[in-house]
Amino acid sequence: MELRHLRYFLAVAECGHITRAAERLGIQQPPLSQQILALENELGSALFRRHPKGVDLTDLGHALRAEAERLLGDFAAMQQRIEAFARGERGHLRIGFTSSAAAHAFTPEVLRTCRKSHPDILLSVSENNAAEITEAVAAQRLHCGFLRVPVAHPEGLAFEPLLQEEALLAIPVDHRLAHNSAQPVMLEELDGEKLVLVRRPGAPGLYANLLALCAQRHVHVEVAAEVERMMTNVNLVAAGVGLSIVPASIKGSHRHAVVYRSLDPSLDLWAPLTLVYRAHDCDGPLGTVIALAKKLAKRHASKSR
Repeated sequence: MELRHLRYFLAVAECGHITRAAERLGIQQPPLSQQILALENELGSALFRRHPKGVDLTDLGHALRAEAERLLGDFAAMQQRIEAFARGERGHLRIGFTSSAAAHAFTPEVLRTCRKSHPDILLSVSENNAAEITEAVAAQRLHCGFLRVPVAHPEGLAFEPLLQEEALLAIPVDHRLAHNSAQPVMLEELDGEKLVLVRRPGAPGLYANLLALCAQRHVHVEVAAEVERMMTNVNLVAAGVGLSIVPASIKGSHRHAVVYRSLDPSLDLWAPLTLVYRAHDCDGPLGTVIALAKKLAKRHASKSR
């Protein structure tokens, strides 16, 4: 017994007439009669009582009709769900983000917009550092992740740059560099200072670039602490442990204990926002999120010009 046999049977049951059912199905009457007879032979009993004006269901026919309607209804619903998944309108996505990526208004906007415009896409979100998010995407534990600077480039992963924002120097409020905040900080002013930085395994990009510039210009700094998450280093800056470099979107954190100043523009230090995903596995709802993130990123970029 195949689904097409059930469809043929239901058409005859609904029409009460084999010829009219054949017209509805777009097939000839003799082949349809043969299919119904084959189905009855398979079941070992008649499904219809034939009479000059058409056919009526037998008790077995009534029982099969109820089961066939349920089964074909379930099958149609399954088709709709799968087609919705293929269109990127339905499914379950596991998304990771770093604390600094989440601090930018863009990241929650993507998630909020996705939930509003595609309510049948279930989003499960988690926070981690860039290295662990990248590893989880490569291992298929996450579908995608929002992070800052990629710390590794495993084969098969795509890193989509979404936004660039200014990197700022975070300074304890009672520090000498906390004054004259309208002027950018020159790199030489950091000579002899203590820095609080995100540790290497998590997200080396921002601080690694800063340390490389200091080495090139013979500016001597001391790494007072290395932490795992971007927000932790802001907490330590607020506690007076040292200075740090952070994305501009974190500027509102600890506003009474931390002053944020621009750096010398010639340093060309930027904090990107990056979306990582598997390059050859981005159909369905993941494709929807990728397209949505790109669209919103273009809107953010146009507003900032």
